[in-house]
Amino acid sequence: MESYKTIENDSQSEQIIKKSRFICHLFRISSEEEGKDYLAQIKKEHYKANHSCHAMIIGENSDLKRSSDDGEPSGTAGIPILSVLEKQNLTNVLAVVTRYFGGIKLGTGGLIRAYSSATAQALQNVIMVEVKEQSGLKLTLTYPQYQTLSLFLEDNQLREAKTNFLDQVFVTIYFDPEKEDEICQNLQDFYSGKANYQKVDSQIIEVRLT
Repeated sequence: MESYKTIENDSQSEQIIKKSRFICHLFRISSEEEGKDYLAQIKKEHYKANHSCHAMIIGENSDLKRSSDDGEPSGTAGIPILSVLEKQNLTNVLAVVTRYFGGIKLGTGGLIRAYSSATAQALQNVIMVEVKEQSGLKLTLTYPQYQTLSLFLEDNQLREAKTNFLDQVFVTIYFDPEKEDEICQNLQDFYSGKANYQKVDSQIIEVRLT
């Protein structure tokens, strides 16, 4: 599979711009139908709002893109929201920006900036993740070996995915497939040729992005 970037958690934020309220909701979705359900939910919740504009991107390769101005002047809401998501290379995400009109018209440029800003602010409240297929190793360690494992993991930017404490310690780690030879060699070097491990099935892993 191709790796892709999405959001780990849903998010909400609000801005007041020239007395208009702009409320942005972000949702992680896996289909257009799911996106439509969330959109209907927001419109029901904010039934007194003037507009609930949105954009969604779906698919590992961002194959499906949808946007709507929901009554705002053409090109001033849906496309700006979509552009913010695209600039972050996100997919499987829905952004809905609800506007309560405050009585002051913003003009074309003002609307574009407002909808873009509302979306960008909501993105600041989410954790972004890269979803990708990774190779794995199951390490069989003595307890003294396990006590130093954290140093190896830190040096190689890895983490324990699963750990079982029995007569020995069994630790599963995952990494990008192209790093397999390097990781195996580093393990042998770190444990002076006494590293004991075996390959496990690859997994679809979500890696948090800083």
